[in-house]
Amino acid sequence: MFATVISMFKNKDIRNRILYTLAMLFVFRFGAAIIVPGVDTSQLMQGVNTGSFLDMINLLGGGMIQQLSIFSLGVGPYITASIILQLLSMDVIPYFTELSKQGQSGRKQIDKYTRYLAVILGFIQAFTMMQALNSQYSIIADTALSNYLYIATILTAGSMFLLWIGDRISTKGIGNGVSILIFAGIVARMPSEFVSVFEQMVDTSSSSAMFNGILEFSLYVVVYLIIIVTVVFMQTAVRKIPIQYTSSTVQMQKRDMTYLPLKINSASVIPVIFANAIMVAPSTIAALLGAGEVATTIQSYTDMTKPVGLTIYVVLTILFTFFYTNLTVDPAKISENLGKSGTYIPGIRPGSETKQYLSKVLNRITVLGALWLAAIASLPYVIVMFTNLPRSIGLGGTGIIIVVGVAMETVKGLKGQLTQKSYRGFIQH
Repeated sequence: MFATVISMFKNKDIRNRILYTLAMLFVFRFGAAIIVPGVDTSQLMQGVNTGSFLDMINLLGGGMIQQLSIFSLGVGPYITASIILQLLSMDVIPYFTELSKQGQSGRKQIDKYTRYLAVILGFIQAFTMMQALNSQYSIIADTALSNYLYIATILTAGSMFLLWIGDRISTKGIGNGVSILIFAGIVARMPSEFVSVFEQMVDTSSSSAMFNGILEFSLYVVVYLIIIVTVVFMQTAVRKIPIQYTSSTVQMQKRDMTYLPLKINSASVIPVIFANAIMVAPSTIAALLGAGEVATTIQSYTDMTKPVGLTIYVVLTILFTFFYTNLTVDPAKISENLGKSGTYIPGIRPGSETKQYLSKVLNRITVLGALWLAAIASLPYVIVMFTNLPRSIGLGGTGIIIVVGVAMETVKGLKGQLTQKSYRGFIQH
């Protein structure tokens, strides 16, 4: 591992990309410290990490909702717009479906529409968020409409500037820029979270209480590491389906067999985001409309720290995992591509039988992926139900899945670039 890191910094191009990414992240963290003018953020800490609608916004914004910085929206509007356009491209609107089939030019056009939609969604989200925050925590002194529009414009501009930083990282840095920004925001919160856990668990009033607290904290860290290892394992787990070329006339050895990998968790963290949105949207809308009793009733069914709400959340996560997996992994298209490339699955006829076989395998492995994703996503709420730890320092959750996934993809990309450079150097010599 250390040899790989040293090799990366020895390579001039990769070293420059890493330094450029770090410079962009510095700009990101600097902007995260700039508070939106005209707001009082002293009460916001009470609303974060309580299972409210602020949770997901705070996560995608890297924890910046707590101080309401100019980057508070994060890249959330762009992610939402990307999901909407991706769903519309799945044979929902023919125009977007055709664009998705036009290769690079079509993807550029879809990305342009995604950014336009992100601006609209960002402004609407910022405006409604400020109204909701002010109604609950009275953070704005001047409640004139013009002031709301002013703050919403600042937050939307901050989100679009973050998107520009993400583009710069993708072009001149390392990894996917948007993912790197989310990763950096979550990682930046981790030290303070561990400090909060230590302060919560360790009682310094007596030596025996302090010793027991340190043991509990050590157990917490060990469990945290076990969860990370589990996430790494599940993110890399694949079901290998053997495939063979029709032109091959020689019986292939097992070690020479080519495989079609199907990921256990093809949907990544998207189902958790969908499930969270469904759980918090009804009560949030009811609260904004001033329906206090209705909001309270809805909250009793959508509170994920209660058995009923947690059960609904788990079921939604599982359903969305199947839904999104079947949207992103198309057995019919895979079967068609296998036929075009002259490959087949041994023992399975090309065409409809291959499609049915892939669908059956995909549904089976998605059961495991969905159950795992639901378990990891619900773990923070389970911890709150059975321990005295506050929601803010619960174990597991969406953040770990995002951090591990982005870290693995970035390292994989860096190793790929390093290998490519090594091959070029070998050829030149």
